[in-house]
Amino acid sequence: MSVRAYRAPGRVNLIGEHTDYNDGFVMPIAIDRATIATMTPRGDRLIVARTGRRSGALTISLDDPGARPGGSWIEYLRGVAAILERRGHRLVGADVAIESDVPTGAGLSSSAALEVSAGFGLLDLAGHTIDLTELALACQQAEHEFVGTRCGLMDQFIACHGRAGHALMLDTRTLEPEWLPIPAGVRVLVCNSMTKHAHATGGYNERRADCEAGVRTLAARHPGVRALRDVAIADLEAQRDELTDRVYRRCRHVITENARVLRAAEALASGELDVVGSLMVASHASLRDDFEVTTPEIDALVDAALGCEGVYGARMTGGGFGGCTIALVDEPSAEAVAGDVQQRYRAATGLRAEIYPCTPSAGVGRIA
Repeated sequence: MSVRAYRAPGRVNLIGEHTDYNDGFVMPIAIDRATIATMTPRGDRLIVARTGRRSGALTISLDDPGARPGGSWIEYLRGVAAILERRGHRLVGADVAIESDVPTGAGLSSSAALEVSAGFGLLDLAGHTIDLTELALACQQAEHEFVGTRCGLMDQFIACHGRAGHALMLDTRTLEPEWLPIPAGVRVLVCNSMTKHAHATGGYNERRADCEAGVRTLAARHPGVRALRDVAIADLEAQRDELTDRVYRRCRHVITENARVLRAAEALASGELDVVGSLMVASHASLRDDFEVTTPEIDALVDAALGCEGVYGARMTGGGFGGCTIALVDEPSAEAVAGDVQQRYRAATGLRAEIYPCTPSAGVGRIA
């Protein structure tokens, strides 16, 4: 069998942050930056993997993959292989070379791009029929067990199911997708603050625990509550005194963010870009004040974009604690906005932002 190559995209989230692990709604876009896994089958049950042109190879035995949560990039690949085998897909050994232009630590889901490209490739090499939603779920499970990040399903799902020219409004409970065309004449600018976050060791898992604490309290009075998705804002306010201020604010963000995603889907479908932009701004304020996952640099980057002509809206995107912002921009203004944002951000922080004009792209697939 000849060498094969598989591509899976990174993603940017237009709106709907920290809602996916609360059974809520999200609106990601698969971007035209991706991870490519090039694979050559072997005659044994070993995966010999390297990333970059000069890195040394690391080896995984499919017969005894082990588990080392919190380790290096190889744990993503180890986890995906182990979970796929556990789910009944017997794999074959392979030499694997990983290349990517998805920035790491930027909140553009380089981890899911790695997991999905590798998982798709390993299944294809072994001749298995590939169910993309099952692959997304397996990759999510791998990240939970082998990396230690209790992520929701959004990143893996959009890496599998991305559609060119569209955003995806996803109900993360039912996994029901709604494809929303991005209107002509608008560009998505991803702005990298060049400051990094750390999901597994930072505040991501703490925020999830806060949400779960809120659900336990709210469900005691409302037995139908399984997740914050099930809570109305009026019910949250009625039980405010039973929650700590921190848990109350975490819950308020998720509940109001779900409402923003649903309204943004309606607005995007009808071309109301000003409405989408205002919802993005409100989302950022909620992430800053209630969920407390922005940073001074991220706030400065959002402010820089909002100060430019031709910008409908801007917000942080991804898990937070650094990484990227996203701006929805009138296409004729996009180049000028990118330059202005860099100047304003540098004046405010002394840092140079990287700007990525992004085109909504397709999900995972074989490219060679």
